[in-house]
Parts: sequence; structure tokens; C-alpha cells
Amino acid sequence: MRTFLGFLSGLVFGLGLVISGMANPAKVLNFLDLAGTWDPSLAFVMAGATVTAFLGYRLVWRRSAPALGGAFDLPTATRIDRPLIVGAILFGVGWGIGGFCPGPAWTALPLLAPGTLVFIPMLLVGLWLGAHSKSLSILNPDGAFR
Repeated sequence: MRTFLGFLSGLVFGLGLVISGMANPAKVLNFLDLAGTWDPSLAFVMAGATVTAFLGYRLVWRRSAPALGGAFDLPTATRIDRPLIVGAILFGVGWGIGGFCPGPAWTALPLLAPGTLVFIPMLLVGLWLGAHSKSLSILNPDGAFR
């Protein structure tokens, strides 16, 4: 049941991305182009997502445990360090260049657009590098980049 509900949630999320235009990199790039052909329509998508998430979290945190799990899995790290900042910058630059963030890129993959076919492999390389950064000696023992 948990797998089915996870699949259903992902399907609804993906459909929302397609319907809202978030899977269209041209629309996303126009939203980010404040000095040129700015398209403010995605601001409504983001506002709707923000309100939905706000209300959803308020309802979920009233529960003692998740509906389909033993306990909430919350991050313990609260420090803002160099890897977090560098990662956020790389995410933003990648989004600005490609017009995709990971969710919409996966949603747009069946369209086989050339930009998507470049973005997804680079996304996977970045995920692999992030997961293996310590073994590749990219980070110092304290977690800071060299």
C-alpha cells in the first residue's frame, strides 16, 4: 500500500508539473528573465505550492507519526556550511541555464527534447559526485571544500 500511495503521489506531482508549465524549460527561463521576456505566471504556481505545503505541514505535524511509517525522518543538521552554499549555488545556476530543476526534468524526459537529454545525464553525474565526494577527496575531513 505504501508503494502504491508513493507512486500515486509522484503521479499527481508530475501531472501538476506538466499542467502548470514547470516541465517546459522555455516557460521557466522566461520566468527567470526579469529584464527580458518575463512571464510571471509561474509565480502563481509557486504561491499555490507554498500555501499547500504550509497547510499540509500544519496538518501533518499534529500527528505523532506518519500514516504509513514508524516515525518522522527529520534532518539533524542545522549548520549552514560551504558545501550547502556551493550546492545551492550549483542548483540555482543549473536551473537558470537549463530551465529545469530535477522534478520537471524527469517529467519532461519522455518528450526527448535535446536539452532534457543533456540535463538528465548531467544531473545523474552530479548526484553521483555528491554521493562520492568524500571518497573522491573533494572535501576536507571537516566537510569544507578544498
